[in-house]
Amino acid sequence: MTRQLLLTLLRLVVFAGSTSAAVGQLDERSAPPSIPAISAVMTSFVDQGVISGAVTLVARDGRIVHLNAVGMADLESQRAMRNGTLFSIASMTKPIVATGLMILYDEGKIRLDDKVSKYLPAFAHTALKGGERQGREITIHDLLTHTSGLGGSQVEPGSLAQIADALATRPLDFQPGTRWQYSPGLNVVGRIIEVVSGQPLQDFLQARLLTPLEMKNTTFFPDAQQTRRMATLYQPGDEPGALKPDENFIVNPAKYQAPNPSGGLVSNARDLYRFYQMVLDGGTFHGARIVSSDAVQQMTSLQTGELTTGFTPGNGWGLGWCVVRQPQGVSEMLSPGTFGHGGAFGTQGWVDRQTRTIYVLLIQRTRLPNSDDSEIRKAFQRAAQG
Repeated sequence: MTRQLLLTLLRLVVFAGSTSAAVGQLDERSAPPSIPAISAVMTSFVDQGVISGAVTLVARDGRIVHLNAVGMADLESQRAMRNGTLFSIASMTKPIVATGLMILYDEGKIRLDDKVSKYLPAFAHTALKGGERQGREITIHDLLTHTSGLGGSQVEPGSLAQIADALATRPLDFQPGTRWQYSPGLNVVGRIIEVVSGQPLQDFLQARLLTPLEMKNTTFFPDAQQTRRMATLYQPGDEPGALKPDENFIVNPAKYQAPNPSGGLVSNARDLYRFYQMVLDGGTFHGARIVSSDAVQQMTSLQTGELTTGFTPGNGWGLGWCVVRQPQGVSEMLSPGTFGHGGAFGTQGWVDRQTRTIYVLLIQRTRLPNSDDSEIRKAFQRAAQG
């Protein structure tokens, strides 16, 4: 083989590699695939006036096999829903913040059995309702599994430091570790991240999770351009089949200036896919380690034993994640061990480890009787099986 021929072959190999990379970069801009049954059932909910619109995503084995938008992001201006529309994801924020904490766990900076008072001294003086003597202090594990005994609102004004101090004064509803109760525990986790990392929560998550995962549309503080891309939040209207705007009581810059670790993030379908795929892949993204496989295993495995948990039957709780123990009802099409979380405005994100399938449902609806058990979620997951 001549030297000139060898150089030509090398150039062809390099060109082929660069072309593949370019194709990979262009995939996001090309028309995504869709599963017709999902689009049809989501359109039916729009036509019935149940929702204004929706963005749905399904991925299998690391590939997006469905991404589609139906309906309107804003009915009043007739702004169409798009695949990149932004949504207030409410409590789907919790697994993201929990993953941030587990990065500090990987670095040996926290332990799950640490007392919260090690980082936030005010928690050394928590008390039980009714004057009952407290058996032990709250641990980080309790906060992540909603077994701390903390109750009350998850949305409060003030800095995270002020919010954590206020939570430390709330009488506990039960002895830590003895029951499950959905709680503002992740707000305290957010403050622990700040204390341990020495950074504001949003800066830590940006540097350690959002930027490495290329989650460019995920933020606690949407700017003017991002705000224009957000879907409007709706509630049932005054007539059957009608909708009217509702106030977003979580993401409201006029009231809340601090990041809300329990529910304050805004995101979109592709960003959430990247996050879920990283977790499904054991903590790696494009070959880079984000969080350890051990941390992922602990987050997404049952941590609450036989305690009754969650908003639908058959569930348990991991660390910041809901875990499907016994699929039934709305989860009947999912495998045991599927993990994920829902949000107050009907958003849902679930990862089936056995089938390596990711489900993302994004809507903006209040006053659903139970957003985790909605017919919208059930119909979406069923249609995704086809």
